[in-house]
Amino acid sequence: MNRIAVVGIGYVGLVSATCCAEVGYTVICLDIDQKKIDGLKNGVVPIFEPGLETMVQKNTAEGRLDFTCDYEKAIAGTPVAILAVDTPTGSDGRCDLRNIERAAVSLAEAITGDIVVVIKSTVPVGTSAHIGSIIRKQLALRGANFSVEMVSNPEFLREGAAIHDFMHPDRVVIGVWGERAEEVMRDLYRPFRHPPEKFVVMDAPSSEMTKYAANTMLACRISYMNWLSRLCEETGADIGSVRAGIGSDTRIGHSFLRAGIGFGGSCFPKDIRALQGMAKEKGLPCELIEAIDRTNEEQKRVLGAKIIAYFEERGGIQGKTIALFGLAFKPDTDDMREAPSLVLIQQLIDAGASVRLFDPVAMDNARKVILPSPQISWCENEWQAAQDADAVALATEWYRFTTLDFKRLRTVMRGNAFFDGRNLFSPDEMGRLGFDYLSIGRPPVHAYEEEAQEPVLVPVLKSSPFHCC
Repeated sequence: MNRIAVVGIGYVGLVSATCCAEVGYTVICLDIDQKKIDGLKNGVVPIFEPGLETMVQKNTAEGRLDFTCDYEKAIAGTPVAILAVDTPTGSDGRCDLRNIERAAVSLAEAITGDIVVVIKSTVPVGTSAHIGSIIRKQLALRGANFSVEMVSNPEFLREGAAIHDFMHPDRVVIGVWGERAEEVMRDLYRPFRHPPEKFVVMDAPSSEMTKYAANTMLACRISYMNWLSRLCEETGADIGSVRAGIGSDTRIGHSFLRAGIGFGGSCFPKDIRALQGMAKEKGLPCELIEAIDRTNEEQKRVLGAKIIAYFEERGGIQGKTIALFGLAFKPDTDDMREAPSLVLIQQLIDAGASVRLFDPVAMDNARKVILPSPQISWCENEWQAAQDADAVALATEWYRFTTLDFKRLRTVMRGNAFFDGRNLFSPDEMGRLGFDYLSIGRPPVHAYEEEAQEPVLVPVLKSSPFHCC
């Protein structure tokens, strides 16, 4: 097997296809968006992911990666087809399967021999069986008698670290219906040289559930810590110290215990709601899962409430200027889907403030989802955003923000308030540098009477890892 077809060239499909080409497979990528395909043929990658554009261009030039809108060109003679088609959330909160169903029909019309169909899209339990029945029904209408083996192979890629995650995964989950499909999948992954213990083989329904279970468990940890951070503020406790205390328990660990302003992106919110939809369809209560989502939406308003309350004690926020550092839902991505910054911006505008926005990568995508307003200014860098600002709010923990020259920042700002939505910095150091510093789940610190001249770079807290989700 040296040829693979990937259907659906979104984030997951493009990363998967490119990594497969990188280890030597000939991969043909299919998408119905002609503009996207034309761009990819010319080396234009429609998403930001560190290292991806270079890999796409390299493997395209070397003939291992090709792009098409033609199902026959992609599928005919291909022993393995990977479905990575978008499965958006429907109006009822459940996963909308219409795109993958249409792709299955088109795929079946182009099959010319036995094939293994691998579903990488995030789909409800039972979807691989459902898609398999669609393909076989379509083949029967053609009078074709090819073998179709269905596999569930969910992805666990973190935006910003997707290439590493594909090439060096924690685990590879394979859901199969028979031994032949398992053999094909082990062959498929063999060039990556994953050790055998990385492979977790199970039945397809369990594999499909594993994806939702994993993401919801991680989201639960985040929402719990965010809720706990509010209780810490009310009681005088420090969420950073609490994290260190509970994280040192080996049964818990430190991962996904960072308090902040909520999670966003395409995975956690979507998967939580899909899991709720599955539970309701089966008549099962899902109060715990609903609370994860509700707590996250409430957390997105916490930083805005802090900013508004701070200025209420200083004449009100009306007419104040807030510089916002970071717009994407996390660093190393341009993804604005359900980004906490969107809620924060609307809060500030509704309260009468002006906002100056800057993100190192996500500015173009942000302009597509943030409605124009005379209260919004788009800035070329953090210094332009901070010029004469009454406060700075940090929403995304880009690395460049961790090495800010805070002495310079105090000079260009009109005010001295710094609102840290990701708990990046030491409160004591920020106070010594002359800032009123408010973060999440930690006591606020006001500027010390004698502002320190050194250091001008505030160390990032060691307990604040990046890329938590």
